[in-house]
Amino acid sequence: MQGAEAIEAILRATPDTPSPVIGMLENKITTQPLKEAIELTGQVAQAIEAKDFSRAMALRSVSFAKQLTSYKEIANFNPDSKMKLPEDKRLRIAILHAGAPAGGMNTATRSAVRLCINRGHTPLGVHNGFPGLMRGEISELDWLSVDGWTIAGGSKLGTNRDQPTPQLGAVAYQLQKHNVQALMVIGGFEAFTAVLDLARNRSQYPAFNIPMVLVPATVSNNVPGTEFSLGSDTASNVIVRSTDMIKQSASSNRRRVFVIEVQGGNCGFLAVMAGLSGGSTTVYTPEEGVDLTRLQRDITHLRTRYIKELGRSEGRVTLCNENASKIYSTEMIAKIYEAESGGFYGARTSVLGHLQQGGTPSPLDRCRANTMAVDSINWLQSRCWEAMEVPNEDNIRLPSDQLKRKYFPQVYSSSPDTAAVIGVLGSEVRFTPIKDLVAHTDFGRRVPRTIWWGASRQLVDILSGVGVDIENGGCTTEYKTCAIDLTADDLMRLYGQHRRLSKLNVNVP
Repeated sequence: MQGAEAIEAILRATPDTPSPVIGMLENKITTQPLKEAIELTGQVAQAIEAKDFSRAMALRSVSFAKQLTSYKEIANFNPDSKMKLPEDKRLRIAILHAGAPAGGMNTATRSAVRLCINRGHTPLGVHNGFPGLMRGEISELDWLSVDGWTIAGGSKLGTNRDQPTPQLGAVAYQLQKHNVQALMVIGGFEAFTAVLDLARNRSQYPAFNIPMVLVPATVSNNVPGTEFSLGSDTASNVIVRSTDMIKQSASSNRRRVFVIEVQGGNCGFLAVMAGLSGGSTTVYTPEEGVDLTRLQRDITHLRTRYIKELGRSEGRVTLCNENASKIYSTEMIAKIYEAESGGFYGARTSVLGHLQQGGTPSPLDRCRANTMAVDSINWLQSRCWEAMEVPNEDNIRLPSDQLKRKYFPQVYSSSPDTAAVIGVLGSEVRFTPIKDLVAHTDFGRRVPRTIWWGASRQLVDILSGVGVDIENGGCTTEYKTCAIDLTADDLMRLYGQHRRLSKLNVNVP
């Protein structure tokens, strides 16, 4: 995508346009003035050489400083650390996995547990999802119990798709029995609906009136309130590696196309990102669907390329989301491809299946897991402390059916803002109250209503030549640029003053 934005920058440049550098800044593709960017980089080196480390840190991005701080907090066991909190500020925080396994679940759990221990909190592991919580399968986690979880795929605590709704009373009983004062749920759309159910039933079950946060973790990347979920990058890497190997087989044959089925539910994020990274000819997603017109276009493109490249054609692959169409399945698409090939190529299928939910978490998912876990513990901690405050109600008369605050548990808050989803939105990590995300969620299809990655979908076709007149030039597929132009003043405000840029912000949950 940075390459595409580089071409866009060249096409719109004038003789007076400063030479740009195309980079990634705070999760956004940006164009920055090259001269000023080099000067800022040089200032970092100069500050380090002069041993002015505070200045060097000030010239780094906010996210770099945050990750360094969180790393220092969880890297080593500090039983006598100054981070230890007073006894009355220490909490009992439960961590639970829900939904399908995803890379980064265990990494996030490890970071949360070790941060809790170094601060004096008690981390509680809930085994086997919400059914385990109903049965009281809760144990205290220590430093060594999460050792090695950084590189572990799957879910060490155990996870499943079961919801708490059938046994809300049992969930409330166990939370009260184990004196759980805050709940951190790591999971996908099932975790989202579970936390929403708990928040909606607070009036019936006082034990649910504790701060709750959802850390999105699903290969489908379909949780509202975030642009990236833990596990989606790991799954994309698995698909790309598999695609590369399958493409070798197709290339050796010279006359073969593979239709590869990938997961993602009703969200086409995985297919698009893996297709873009793996050089797919095209991708089929639920957002666009599949019809005969689309298939005819793709078959025409394949026949044209194989005729022109006879005997020297490269292998080609097409990615198909598992729910792209109720009628045109992966197998049927491959059969149509071959039936209309004119004998110039053959078509085969491959279903990657649950390979996409396994594997060692990618470095990007590990970094995001650490950042989200640390920020979540900080958020839970601050919300719990706010909920501990007991107002003076001695001279206040309340209705007969309402108790005074002093009769409730130490941590008690019914505020909707204390049940939230942590998400990467634009250039920031944001906590969005889960009630505010309901309007932005398609519960029937289990996806957010906003498709922020739409521009990437068009780029897949452009790079593979679909809709492109390679010989004469011209393209029927339009690419919408998504890079953000930054000026020299923007760079100075961002790095020199550590101020947020409104250009990098997003306005929707």
